[in-house]
Amino acid sequence: MSDLSGGLLGHDPHEPTRFIAPDRRANLAAQRRLTRRHFTAAGLTTLAASGVLGVLPAAADATWKAKDPFTLGIASGDPTSSSVVLWTRLAVDPHATDGRGGMPDQVIPVHWELSRDERFAVILRRGTEQALPEAAHSVHVELEGLPAGTELYYRFRTGKHVSAVGRTLTTPADGDTRSLRMIHVSCSHWEGGYFTAYRRAAEDRPDLVFGLGDYIYEGRGVDGRVRRHPGSTCTTLEDYRLRYATYKTDPDLQLLHATAPWIVTWDDHEIQDNWAGVYPKDGVPTDAWVARKIAAEQAYYENMPLRRSSAPSGGSIQLFRRLSWGDLATFHVLDTRQYRDLQACHDGGKTWWFTDCAEQADPSRTLLGQAQQQWLIDGMTQSSATWQLLAQSVFFAKRDNADGPTTTLSSDGWDGYRASRDALVSAWSERGIANPVVLTGDVHVHFANELKADFWEPDSPTVGVELVTSSITSGGDGSDVVRGEETVYAENPHIRYIRGRRGYVLSEYSTDALRVDYKTVSAVTVPDAEVSIDRSYLVPAGEPGLHEA
Repeated sequence: MSDLSGGLLGHDPHEPTRFIAPDRRANLAAQRRLTRRHFTAAGLTTLAASGVLGVLPAAADATWKAKDPFTLGIASGDPTSSSVVLWTRLAVDPHATDGRGGMPDQVIPVHWELSRDERFAVILRRGTEQALPEAAHSVHVELEGLPAGTELYYRFRTGKHVSAVGRTLTTPADGDTRSLRMIHVSCSHWEGGYFTAYRRAAEDRPDLVFGLGDYIYEGRGVDGRVRRHPGSTCTTLEDYRLRYATYKTDPDLQLLHATAPWIVTWDDHEIQDNWAGVYPKDGVPTDAWVARKIAAEQAYYENMPLRRSSAPSGGSIQLFRRLSWGDLATFHVLDTRQYRDLQACHDGGKTWWFTDCAEQADPSRTLLGQAQQQWLIDGMTQSSATWQLLAQSVFFAKRDNADGPTTTLSSDGWDGYRASRDALVSAWSERGIANPVVLTGDVHVHFANELKADFWEPDSPTVGVELVTSSITSGGDGSDVVRGEETVYAENPHIRYIRGRRGYVLSEYSTDALRVDYKTVSAVTVPDAEVSIDRSYLVPAGEPGLHEA
């Protein structure tokens, strides 16, 4: 059974949830103490877009009806055995600098259809959803009561315009152990290159796609790159809406969304590089930062195939949640940004990111927040699935980047919150949690890691594996050899594989084993590059560890 409420006991998962973890409430209280005007920058923008302030003209411009409103594609997400979310966002001019997509200030009906076949010969459901201007004319259709384990097709229509056809599915019912074919992706920088890896991933015909963050990048445009971001650094709701619209015009991204349902979480660039909880990058909360965060959360929800239970409320957005693939796999989707303490050794500059300081081991520091961490441990304990997948964003295994006795770790990943990682790994052993698999993005490099009961004792038992995907484009073409990789291999024997090319990870799960293929594209600075399998591993069920295939 899927838990979409983020762990709210007794809650109907098909009803909207406004669950806020206790430690998140403390963060929210800190935000509110910063200012009584913390909704001003984002809130006035939203009110203006909805016409409440009377800034925008009330009369709709009829000329928009002649243009295709489905320029941003379609998507589906968060499937269960009886439900799935269908998404689209209307925009006749996706490059409009006000972020409104050239749409009029009016409610627009959007019709949808769900079928068992691509030709829509057998219609299962049809209906109409209202696209609201205050939600950037985005549509989230939550369908319930669907048959389990079924491949489905969907499309949208408004006026005379019909969207592309998307493929989605419901997951297998409880007790079903059919195999799973899935992909996880991360870090798609528009300026870094072409999104060819998305297209190659679609060609692999996955059942599911996990998007692990940095779906957009918030920085200003830079001349001389393969493609250029429009506008300056994102700080307002209009900025973020325009940035998502830019990314979603990409045909390769649209194809992967239309090929399979996505299960998403965020990392940092959906708001700002290296933000943490209530803290911006420089570690100094301000009124402007709180308003920016609220705006970014709103835009994220508008552009992702998420349920209403994830709609932002009061400066918080519910992203940690639990789904499943029958009795084969349980997916624990984590939020590694919203509840964390400020990164260890933070000095407001750039020197803190890779460092060696006692604060990294402080037992009082948390990455997930106490409520989310307990929800995770309890959920893994209660699950009887063969595989326990943690879909999250930042590097989990110990990664020492310095030769010799000096230890240089990343304060932004789990190394900077060692007590959180230790508590989780200890729970796996103490509670008999079998076959944990951590899915990771963020670092723009492929890694295959064995997870140790004690990372400081290389001979301690292996208790799980971590599969780290490289970026889609971030960092440009990359290379086969990663700078400093010899040191990383020498200092971290549990790290079995490193590759710096761009790509994604394809994994196939059965009751017997996990097979993982690390896929790389030859280049991202030229379009339509080829993809190849760079390395493959097998992980037998019940025998955690990486066996080269």
